Amino acid sequence: MRLTLLDVSIVVLYLITMVGIGWVMRKRARKNKESYLLGGKSLPWYMLGLSDASDMFDISGTMWMVALCFVYGMKSIWIPWLWPVFNQVFMMMFISKWVRRSNASTGAEWLVTRFGSSGRGVRGSHNVVVAFALISCLGFLAYGFVGLGKFMEIFVPWHIVQPYVPFTVAPEYVPHLYGIVFTLFAMFYSILGGMHSIVLGDVIKYAIMILACISIAVIAMLRLHGSGTQMAVPAGWTNPFFNWQLDLDWSNIVPDANKKITEDGFGLFGFFFMMMLFKGIFASLAGPAPNYDMQKVLSTRSPKEASKMSGFVSIILLPVRYSMIIGLTVLALLYYDQLDLRSGAGTDFEKILPAAINSFLPVGILGLVLTGLLGAFMGTFSGTLNAAQAYIVNDIYLKYIDPHAGTRKIITANYLVGIVVVAIGVTLGFFAKDVNSVLQWIVGALYGGYIAANMLKWYWWRFNASGFFWGMASGIAAALVFPYIFQNTLPLYSWPLLFLISLAGCFIGTWLAPPTAEPVLKQFYKTVKPWGFWKPIQVKVMAEDPAFRPNKNFKTDMFNVALGITGQCCLTILPMYIVLWLKLPLLITVAILLIIVLILKKTWWDKLEN
Repeated sequence: MRLTLLDVSIVVLYLITMVGIGWVMRKRARKNKESYLLGGKSLPWYMLGLSDASDMFDISGTMWMVALCFVYGMKSIWIPWLWPVFNQVFMMMFISKWVRRSNASTGAEWLVTRFGSSGRGVRGSHNVVVAFALISCLGFLAYGFVGLGKFMEIFVPWHIVQPYVPFTVAPEYVPHLYGIVFTLFAMFYSILGGMHSIVLGDVIKYAIMILACISIAVIAMLRLHGSGTQMAVPAGWTNPFFNWQLDLDWSNIVPDANKKITEDGFGLFGFFFMMMLFKGIFASLAGPAPNYDMQKVLSTRSPKEASKMSGFVSIILLPVRYSMIIGLTVLALLYYDQLDLRSGAGTDFEKILPAAINSFLPVGILGLVLTGLLGAFMGTFSGTLNAAQAYIVNDIYLKYIDPHAGTRKIITANYLVGIVVVAIGVTLGFFAKDVNSVLQWIVGALYGGYIAANMLKWYWWRFNASGFFWGMASGIAAALVFPYIFQNTLPLYSWPLLFLISLAGCFIGTWLAPPTAEPVLKQFYKTVKPWGFWKPIQVKVMAEDPAFRPNKNFKTDMFNVALGITGQCCLTILPMYIVLWLKLPLLITVAILLIIVLILKKTWWDKLEN
């Protein structure tokens, strides 16, 4: 199917709207640094939650999840725990309000509240977080740029556009040209309007995505439950539960699916699940990485609204996204023979999303879906760009170059930094084929070294800036070496050793340096109010302020986390049961959700504090 005038008009109208938003919001964004980077901390929690969910709804991730759903069926709901998706539950229950209480502008600035503002270890911890954030942002910008270009090339073939372009473009650079065009739109509205335009643009985009995803789910249901249609899947495909072995056999249906299961290394699914859970809990306890997610938390009006925002992300993201995922999966299963998924290495299951969209969506709906996915790129791109601007301007320019810069200088610096960051991201995108393994290596190494140090900073009073720096440095160094040592091993399986090395760096670095200054620790404990191993500081704080009430909510928070993760799984699988119309599992899922909502209303919502 080719784009019609109606489809193109929907896309063009969206792009014009985004430009208009940036232009209208520019005056509000230019009031001061906080207004530009954090929306003045005045935006409602539900809008920030929609924006955060929008940033997580990216094209590449959705293509990957559709491929997983096709091959693994209902069991695919567990695989995103690799990230882990349930970190939003930990944030919802207690971490988001801890982050927001700092009143910082970035993750690096947040470290000042924990370790103080002076000392060699403090400088090292600050620099390693800024480096982590910037390399991550640049990597995501580069891959988002190329991924968007390749996606759009399927729907807008170059031979149609070529007659209207006054220059020649080599075939291998056509995706890059498309990427540049749409990147310029994203850059314009996000740089001009800052967080204000980013959030408003994300809300509009997500409204479009809701319509698009529901439309795909309805089309899939009508095709699946119509006369004469049957979906060929292996036994156990519709069962989300699993044993030690995966036990999905595609041999007589799509043999290449068995090959993908083997290549993924997920055959021992029970062991794989335990490793995901083990890593995911520690990663979630570490809190958000210094990216757009943390910026949205810091942009909320209060700690109470930060918790609400993080909870809203799962509610608005998962049912909508999985409506699209299961809808496209069902269409691909019903009409598998009509899709061209072949590649040089066999079947490329990640082609399912664009192939199904291009083949089965009617006029108008196709335009909505393309607009929504284009908006998904622009939302992720603009959120990542805003985070990069925040770190460069707030943690480099204002800290080391011009600490006394006025508002006009700061806004101008944000404009220039935004343009430079986009230019670097686009340049990296041009070499993406050559540096793919390198960038994956760097970003993977950074995240590998992130968890131990960022977990201990919350829960152990003796942990200091020196321990933070050496914990991250040793973890990153180990992760850089591990791909050469464990060449044929799934990275998840070598993660426990990486974690232990990083943990050793944390402890050694901590004990080789004196504790953080006592006034800093007491102020942090009084302001952020974490639970954990804070007894020596708690005693001193209560001696000075007998009215202070320490945080004794560990058991309640863990109970709420367990309920929240269960509820998150129900939200994920709910649209899948609806589209497949599995009535009994659907009723059980709805009943579990209602019970969880009623309990969390009393144990979490009613106890939220500003």
